[in-house]
Amino acid sequence: MLQAHVILSLIGILAGFVVLYGLIVGRLSGQWNAVFLATTILTSLTGFPLPPFGFDPPRAVGVISVVLLAAAVAGYYAFRLAGSWRLIFVVSAVAALYLNVFVLVAQSFMKLPFLKALAPTQSEAPFIVSQAIALLAFVAFGVWAVLSFRRENGSRI
Repeated sequence: MLQAHVILSLIGILAGFVVLYGLIVGRLSGQWNAVFLATTILTSLTGFPLPPFGFDPPRAVGVISVVLLAAAVAGYYAFRLAGSWRLIFVVSAVAALYLNVFVLVAQSFMKLPFLKALAPTQSEAPFIVSQAIALLAFVAFGVWAVLSFRRENGSRI
C-alpha cells in the first residue's frame, strides 16, 4: 500500500507541474489535468489508511487536499471553468499541488540520510528554508497562473 501511495504521489506531482505549466502559458491539457487530479485524489485517499492511525498532521493535510481537489474537479468537470469556477479551479489545483510538494519535502528530510542529517527534527534551518522556498515559489507561480489563465479562450477542455 505504501509503495502505491508513493508512486501515485510522484506521478501526481509530475503531472501537476505539467498542468501548472499549462496554466501559466494559458493552455490546459485535458489529459494531463485528468492524470493530475486522479493521481492526486488517489494519493490523498491512500494516505488515510497508512499507520500511524488517528488524526494527525498528515491526515489534516490529506483532508485539506481532498477539499481542494473536490473544488478543482467541480470547477473543471461540472462547471467547465465558467465564471468564478475558473479562478477556483486554478487556485485549488495549484494549492493541491503545493501540498503534495510540501509532503515530498517533509518526507525527503525524514527518509533521505543526507537531508535527515541536515535537519533531524525538521525544525532546523535547512528544512524551514526549503519549505519557505517551496511556498514562495508556489505563491508566485499560482499568481502567475491566475493571471495567465483568466481568459476564456485559453483552455482546452
